[in-house]
This record gives sequence, structure tokens and C-alpha cells, in this order.
Amino acid sequence: MFKMLSKDMGIDLGTANTLIYIKDSGIVLNEPSVIAVERRRHKTLAVGLEAKNMIGKAPANISVVRPLRDGVISDFDRTADMLRAFIKKAVSANKVRNFRVVVGVPSGVTEVEKRAVEEVVRQMGASEVYILEEPMAAAIGAGLDVDSSNACMIADIGGGTSDVAIIALGGIVASTSIRYAGDKFNDEIIQYMRKRHALMIGERTAEQLKIAIGCAAMDLDENGEEIIRTAKASGRDIITGLPKTIEVTNRDMMLALQESVDIVVDAVRSTIEKAPPEVAADIANTGMMISGGGGLIRNLDQIIEKRTGMNVTTAENAFEAVAAGTGMSLNDIEKLKVYASSIHRR
Repeated sequence: MFKMLSKDMGIDLGTANTLIYIKDSGIVLNEPSVIAVERRRHKTLAVGLEAKNMIGKAPANISVVRPLRDGVISDFDRTADMLRAFIKKAVSANKVRNFRVVVGVPSGVTEVEKRAVEEVVRQMGASEVYILEEPMAAAIGAGLDVDSSNACMIADIGGGTSDVAIIALGGIVASTSIRYAGDKFNDEIIQYMRKRHALMIGERTAEQLKIAIGCAAMDLDENGEEIIRTAKASGRDIITGLPKTIEVTNRDMMLALQESVDIVVDAVRSTIEKAPPEVAADIANTGMMISGGGGLIRNLDQIIEKRTGMNVTTAENAFEAVAAGTGMSLNDIEKLKVYASSIHRR
């Protein structure tokens, strides 16, 4: 009975989405990191997708919040409530105790932020909590050999942070963490639509445009002509104040995301500059892998490849790589302790 109630799990506690991986079951939960609360009674009304659908539409008595901002916990109590609800969804038993948890956190995490994450998970009943940096977790989940003496490189572009790391011998040799990722991409699209088309759009619409036609560079046909893709954007006309729907193109999205792409490329370059020459030589041969939801921006890999001269590939399970890595690391606890301890050594 005890074994039935003990479920080791990996958690990708992301700014945009929370994923939970349970050992021997794989990823069992993938929900937006959003919680809706009734203001007066502080009662949780909805979490995940149900709460996300309330963003921008909730009445004054309902507060819809994203308790994680830029990869860190900004609202401890709401994060605990949200995570409690997610774990309850993820496991069939209502009372789960003495389970081991690996949590993925951004590589720029501070000790205070790390302890806050650990405390939230321990409140759920976890007996052991391991904190694993997201690029390390993503590398494991994407199938890179993190224990090899030949270095590998990964860029995990999430919702709140972009983490770029070079990994060798089970530890992170050099890393860069910037609070510039999927959420900032959405902000750039909102600003572009306001300036270029005099249209005020919401965060959800910006995200839908990013997913549908967002790109870092234009696709070309066999004649070298740009392939144009379109999508409809609805919002409020700034001039008239009335509802309005317009058609936007992938070229609009490319222009909107230009600055964001430049910042991500600079982070990649900065990480390589921090690496010792022998490690840089390995990366020249092995190239780099991209993971995370933000890494799925069309042609982002091509742009990084063009500007750095490295071979760049996108992980097959890019969106789930961190969650998969946190779960897979539970297969070897001794190695996990080495991976987790590297966060303290640096």
C-alpha cells in the first residue's frame, strides 16, 4: 500500500506551463501555470487551462494570476495552491506521501528562490527534493550525453527565461540565463501591433499569433520568393475605440520578434565566450540543441546557425524536454545528486 501511494515525480515548474512527469508513467500533466482565486474568501476557483481561459475576462471579484514570473515564484501562497491542485490531478491517490521530487529551475536561480521552490514542494508531502537546473534537465530529456567528457550545448527557451548552457562530465561548465523568453515575445507582438496597426490585442491573442505564424526568418520557395502565411488578429482599434479584426502576416511576426531573437543569439554567443578553449572546440564539432516552447519559433535554429556558424538542431520533444529530464534523472539517484550539487559548486 505504501509503494502504491509513493510516486517519484519530476516537475517542470514553468512560468508559462507546469508539467509533471511520474516515474514509469511519463508526462501525466501539462497545464498553464495560472490560478483563479475568489478575492474575498481567497478560495481557489480554477487552475491550469480553465483559469487561463479567464484571463482578461474575469469580473472584479475574481483574481486570475500567474504566480510565477520570469522563472521564479512571485506569489508563494498561490504557487503552493496551484501546485497542490496539479499534483492532485496528476496522481490518482488523494494522499501521496514520502515521494521524491526533482524540480527544474532556471540556471540563474538564487539560493532564496531555490529554497522557496523547495519549500513549496515539501509542503506537498515530498520526502526528498532535488533542484535541477533547467538546461541540465532539458539536456537529459533531449537525450544528450551529459556525463561525457565531450561537451554538449543546449539553449532552453521557456516562458519566463532563456537558459543557455554548456555541459560536460555531469556539470554545467558555462551558462547564461536571461529573463527574456516566450512572455517577452508576446509583449513584443503586442507592442508591434499597437504601433504598426493601431490595434490593441491581449496576451492570449499575441500568443496565438506567435504559435500560428511566428518566425525568426521567412521561409523561401524554390524561386527564392518569401512564403507568406496569414492569421487574423482581433482587438480594439486605438483610434476609434471599437472592436476590430485585421489580417497579419508572418513577416509582421518576424519584424515583431526581431529584437527578441537578437537577444537570444547574444546569450548563445556570450555562453560560448565564457567556455574554456577545449570546451569551445567540442561545441564546434557537436553543435547546439534548442529546447523549450519558445525554441519552437519557426526558423530560430536557422538564424542561430547562420550567426554563430554552429550546427543547431531543435529537440524532438522540445516542449517537454525539461519535464522528461527531471523524471528521467530519478532513474539514477547517485548521478542525480551529482547533477543537483553542481548548482551549489558554481
